[in-house]
Amino acid sequence: MSIIIRIIVNAVALAAAVYLIDGLDVTTSSTSQAIVVYLALGVIFGIVNAVIKPVVKTVGCAFYALTLGLIALVVNALLLMLTAWLAGLLGLPFFIHGFWPAFWGAIVIAVVSWLLSLFLPDNDD
Repeated sequence: MSIIIRIIVNAVALAAAVYLIDGLDVTTSSTSQAIVVYLALGVIFGIVNAVIKPVVKTVGCAFYALTLGLIALVVNALLLMLTAWLAGLLGLPFFIHGFWPAFWGAIVIAVVSWLLSLFLPDNDD
């Protein structure tokens, strides 16, 4: 059940970023298609963050320390761009038009995910 909630949180965060940031686009013809696309993007984004982000953090540990963690903003933007590229390979209509929309979109996704996680129960029980 926890993974389904994470996918939904990712989907809502991605939808918020697309809504708020110019340069992030999801082109669908209906609301039901948009929901399916956002859920699929939530899965892809979750997999990218679960698999690639820890590797990047481990390899780039010195850069995280040197920049006091600010490199994480750039890494998150690049991971969002990777998600868009993978979505394109899978035929999903998710487009990012440059680095800066990805940068601001990654910030929106992080904030929305954090806010939504405040209202979700912990799995520490």
